[in-house]
Amino acid sequence: MQHRLSRKGILSVQFWALLLCLILHSGPALAQNSQSPADMAIATREAPPFAMKGPDGEWRGLAIDLWRDIAEDRGYSYHFVETDLSGMVEGVADGTYDASVGALTITSGREQQVDFTHPFYATGFGIALRKTPTAWYSLFQNFFTLNFLKAVLALCALLLFMGLLFWLAERRANEDEFDHSLRGIGSGFWFSAVTMTTVGYGDKAPRTVLGKVIALIWMFGAIIIISTFTGMIASSLTAGRLEGAVSGPDDLPNVAVGSIAGSASDEWLTEEGYGFSDFPDVESGLAALQDGSIDAFVYDDPLLRYMVRTSYNQDLRLLPGTFGRQDYGIALPQGSSLREPIDLALLRHVESNEWRNDIKSTLGKRE
Repeated sequence: MQHRLSRKGILSVQFWALLLCLILHSGPALAQNSQSPADMAIATREAPPFAMKGPDGEWRGLAIDLWRDIAEDRGYSYHFVETDLSGMVEGVADGTYDASVGALTITSGREQQVDFTHPFYATGFGIALRKTPTAWYSLFQNFFTLNFLKAVLALCALLLFMGLLFWLAERRANEDEFDHSLRGIGSGFWFSAVTMTTVGYGDKAPRTVLGKVIALIWMFGAIIIISTFTGMIASSLTAGRLEGAVSGPDDLPNVAVGSIAGSASDEWLTEEGYGFSDFPDVESGLAALQDGSIDAFVYDDPLLRYMVRTSYNQDLRLLPGTFGRQDYGIALPQGSSLREPIDLALLRHVESNEWRNDIKSTLGKRE
């Protein structure tokens, strides 16, 4: 009996030892299956400052460095493959690439083709414009605009009409100040002008009852009229001039706009009903804006901010704030087992002070 129990105990120990060996042996294999292929093909494209290719062919940038940290954390082996914007999505969807990294916006259309990680950067669309002249120079230019001329002519017409009324009322009883000739009409114009502006030189004054009644009505009416015309003139001088023709998205239909076809900004502009000229990349669009071929260029705010800050600071500017909503993420095949481990590594990095400092030092302060 004791011999049988000992043998049974030995068999039990052997069973558990065998099971432990199987677990230890299968664990790395299961972990490998939940990780990545031997050498991951990572699609990317030029999108400064998130993805930039140096003269030596080495990729760098905010998103590239983020992926390097994730790969190091998870033990992934990878190489970068350059493609275009559509290839970053379609290539992952058809299995050509294992992931896409860069300034890739998460949209509903792209989500139908691929899975995205947790967003690593939230932003919106920016509007780049040419810098306008200084305020005083711009103000001087606006004295010669059609709107300003119309306002001045309308004011002169009103003064002439009131001057004619004064002349008709005073020309017989007050010939010294409002004679029968054209000079009398000119005197009426002068009197209506000094009365409206409350200058009151006292060189001319109505003597008839009708002239005094007209003058009284004109004094009170001029208070309202002068305010109206002041507003018209100020509007013609300043409206949309000192800050340029575009002060927000609502002004885009009135100017020539540029963007990149197939991008998230394309979807946003199309949804809003704004037409635009297509450019192959941000640099060519900003160059067209600089030489006056277009009036505004719409694209991802951080990309525009970086390009304007580093290459076009003398000639271009960005409107303050952002428009619409964008979230950048890493594209993975649908149902990929890599999504959760990558998300964990990604979140650890983007929640760090190092990431926030990198964003601030690279993109500068957002207006």
